[in-house]
Amino acid sequence: MIRVAIVGYGNIGRYALKALQAAPDMEVAGIVRRNGAENKPGELAPYAVVKDIAELGHVDVAILATPTRKVEETAKALLAKGISTVDSFDIHTQIVDLRRSLDAAAKQGHAAAIISAGWDPGSDSVVRALLEGLAPQGITYTNFGPGRSMGHSVAVKAVEGVRDALSITIPLGTGIHRRMVYVELEEGADFATVEAAVKADPYFVNDETHVQQVACVADINDVGHGVNMVRKGVSAQTHNQLFDFNMRINNPALTAQVLVNSARAVMKQQPGAYTMIEIPVIDYLSGDREELIRHLV
Repeated sequence: MIRVAIVGYGNIGRYALKALQAAPDMEVAGIVRRNGAENKPGELAPYAVVKDIAELGHVDVAILATPTRKVEETAKALLAKGISTVDSFDIHTQIVDLRRSLDAAAKQGHAAAIISAGWDPGSDSVVRALLEGLAPQGITYTNFGPGRSMGHSVAVKAVEGVRDALSITIPLGTGIHRRMVYVELEEGADFATVEAAVKADPYFVNDETHVQQVACVADINDVGHGVNMVRKGVSAQTHNQLFDFNMRINNPALTAQVLVNSARAVMKQQPGAYTMIEIPVIDYLSGDREELIRHLV
């Protein structure tokens, strides 16, 4: 059994626990929270809840259910202890730099890391790689939504004066998106200041972004999301090859499932840091390898 710790217990952490409970080859080592066992939720009664992962004894893999901007610091500390990590880091433009940074840390700690293991980046990245192989010449458009972006929402919540936030991604086609941001402000916060900070954030600076103040974000929150991925291109010298991939999902549930699959896969890798496209798909699955080949190939 692979002993897995969950670091952080927000939306993704809660769904990661459910996915681990359903995994036949894994056991929950415990949950690491900033406040430890203080105000311990009832569903965590069977599990150790701690402030420091060292309190959990032997841990094979840590699932980082933390904000993206905490991933590098958290992963490096765990990799130094020889604990492998998986994360759902989602700032696309910084993935190569993170991989380089964690690769050095993982090799030094004799551990492995799988980074950006959500559904995009993550499982969608694997689909994009497959489509590019099927039509080496061409263009792929990835259209997200409509739906709640967890990474964008967390980024807005970190803005001073914001009590709660919801960022919804609206696809405009050909990979172009509109961001609809709804903010619930702290008393006395200035909306114009918050709006400017949101639009200047790297998560939003490259997209059309609209910020609106609402009385209660919980009244409009929905964790549904989706993607439509289209590639049109050339196979060999044959033009007009068209591929269309769609899914509609619960965002944190799918992210958590990919993280748990990656926790399984990371145990099969040599020390270093990897993105999902660098790993054989079969490594993410539980079960006998020949049986998997028999029913999947």
